[in-house]
Amino acid sequence: MLESKYRVGFFILFLVLNYTVRSQDQKNNIPKNYIAYHTDEKMHIDGKANESSWDKVPWTDDFIDIEGAKKPTYHTHMKMIWDDTNFYFYTELEEPHIWGDITKRDAIVFYNNDFEIFIDPDGDTHNYYEFEMNVLNTIWDLFITKPYRDSGLVLNNWDYKNIKTAVHIDGTLNDPSDIDKKWNIEIAIPWKSINETYDDKIIFPKGKTWRVNFSRVNWDFELINGKYHRKKDKKTGKYLPEYNWVWSPQGVINMHEPEHWGYVYFSEKKVGDKDVFIYGKDEKIKYKLYEIYRAQRSHYNKNDFWNKTLVPTSITVDGEVIPLKTEMHIAGYVISLKSPFTGNTLYITEDGKYGKQKK
Repeated sequence: MLESKYRVGFFILFLVLNYTVRSQDQKNNIPKNYIAYHTDEKMHIDGKANESSWDKVPWTDDFIDIEGAKKPTYHTHMKMIWDDTNFYFYTELEEPHIWGDITKRDAIVFYNNDFEIFIDPDGDTHNYYEFEMNVLNTIWDLFITKPYRDSGLVLNNWDYKNIKTAVHIDGTLNDPSDIDKKWNIEIAIPWKSINETYDDKIIFPKGKTWRVNFSRVNWDFELINGKYHRKKDKKTGKYLPEYNWVWSPQGVINMHEPEHWGYVYFSEKKVGDKDVFIYGKDEKIKYKLYEIYRAQRSHYNKNDFWNKTLVPTSITVDGEVIPLKTEMHIAGYVISLKSPFTGNTLYITEDGKYGKQKK
């Protein structure tokens, strides 16, 4: 996609500018959650979800606007299951005009209408995966060491090895003369592919909860010589902004704030059984720590130094007053505490990395 380091740099700058418009009405949304059940059925990736396993698991909540306030124009929802080899996804995207023209892998796929997956296995907001896919089954996969706000590296040449993807269209592709219904996506991401960047003990998901989110990018279009194109503002000549519809609202037009992503719990139970998702109280502490982190990041961006006075001496979670310890050093800070709920020591650093030490 990008022939030189200069184009890579320009692209990253584009992402930063394009995805950091913060809502003035950001709400403390509790992230969505979903239970992914285990299947023993052989899955055939064809975009049609013909396997009985898909019928036995629920849909996610409908996608909503990324800021959480507006209902999207078109309906989107999905399902997830897993086996000992792959993480499976099935998505339905309502779309009356199905079009696309990007065919090269690792091109900027979201210049077409697309579907995106974000995965952070250990939930520390660092070292996460981004996947994008359009209706032509063109994919773009990246490994990101840190969010853009913390100057993370974007490994555009990293690929999910042996990933399987398929699209099924209920309508006609690139035909503006009719009205289409939807396009469906089916995906299998191998655990071994993720194991390239994570320890096996971390990556095998049974009984664990990962931070995951999904985004659908949708553009207004115009027809030029009978072909679909992203629509431009007639006065400025610039493309109209895209719509960002997501599973778990970010509260801000920025997918690269992993602390807002949803929770996917990998149940040991089989498809068709029932399990319960439990939202741990330490996650409430984590949310408070990220509020402090974002205030520090904003201050540093404006003033070029970290400000210890912005860190409170304690936070309150579920009626528990929890003292904070702040250690400033030449390159940043560490804020830590002992959880009254688990006894674990939790911490966050100046670059947004979250971690814990077990008691």
